[in-house]
Amino acid sequence: MTAIPTLTRPAARSTRQVHHHVRTESRTVNTVLFVVLAIFAVVMAAPLLWMFTTAIKTKAEVFALPPILWPEVPQWDTFVRMWSDAPILSGFKNSFIVATTVTVIGSFTSALAAFALAKLRLPFKNAIFLGLLSGLMIPYPTVMIPQFVMFSRLHWVDTLLPLIVPLLFGNIIMIFFIRQYLETVPDSLIEAAKIDGASYFRIFTVLIMPLIRPAIAAQFILWFMGVWNDYLAPILYLNSPEKQTLQVVIANLNVQYATQRDYPLIMGASFVALLPILIVFIVFQRQIIASVALTGTKA
Repeated sequence: MTAIPTLTRPAARSTRQVHHHVRTESRTVNTVLFVVLAIFAVVMAAPLLWMFTTAIKTKAEVFALPPILWPEVPQWDTFVRMWSDAPILSGFKNSFIVATTVTVIGSFTSALAAFALAKLRLPFKNAIFLGLLSGLMIPYPTVMIPQFVMFSRLHWVDTLLPLIVPLLFGNIIMIFFIRQYLETVPDSLIEAAKIDGASYFRIFTVLIMPLIRPAIAAQFILWFMGVWNDYLAPILYLNSPEKQTLQVVIANLNVQYATQRDYPLIMGASFVALLPILIVFIVFQRQIIASVALTGTKA
């Protein structure tokens, strides 16, 4: 009876030592990861900080050697001057109209299509889904000219319609991610709702939408960022300065003021254009990371 405690005490002591060693290694790994990620964060944030400091410099300080990190007298009037010297306000308005309309309506239609492809008994639905995915393999330049000809015949050139109408019917990438997310929803829920007499549209709006809200929110944010930063389509279809989106306005500023070396104005407009995306990402970064992880592991 006395031999059992003498044998178990060293074993318990060694177990505590192992746990202490594991905790020490875990702290070391976490510290190294934190330092590495902090370095990468500084590297990623450095261009944004340089853009902001350039916006408040004078023209001479922009080209000074060695580079000036912070101006002696910050030129805060650059952020006031850009609203009067360039159509920044109209660019903001047009970009907001396009991005909001496309992502709000397109997210709903994308979720509806994903629900149909994931849960409805449709003939050839897998073939339809593969056909949609194959559309991602077609480079945009191959359809750019036919689309421009079609929209010009509809008299949509120099309007926001070519940027809005085609995307109202959904986003293939968003359909893919939401469909993968819906694969984890039991079919028994759908069948139970059908037995209770609910229509498919009611099942989607009342039962499915709350379940897939995290995936929709994250994909909505990513899509909003992509539409907001789009440059190729607006430069093709928009000619009038009052119809151009913010990215086209900034590009025109670069052409107009770069020859005058007014880089503070260009950097100020670019920094302001980044603020909506930066705010959206900071506020909703948890939803973005969680949704990408869920849709990637639940396929």
